[in-house]
Amino acid sequence: MGTAQGFGYVRRADGTVVITHHGRVAGTLRGGRAAEFLAEIEDDPQLVMARWTGNYRRGNERTASQHPRNRG
Repeated sequence: MGTAQGFGYVRRADGTVVITHHGRVAGTLRGGRAAEFLAEIEDDPQLVMARWTGNYRRGNERTASQHPRNRG
């Protein structure tokens, strides 16, 4: 399917869903999890795929790098 922002997914004939990120496999869903993913994908596909693979920013990376404990 679409990979405009890096994520894409392929629905296989056996019901398996393979999620890719920039062409590499980021996750494989089977059975009930695949069905749940396909039901949820209609809202915002990129956000849903990022959330399901755990590959999304939480917004605190810059703040954490500037913390005194992380300055080295």
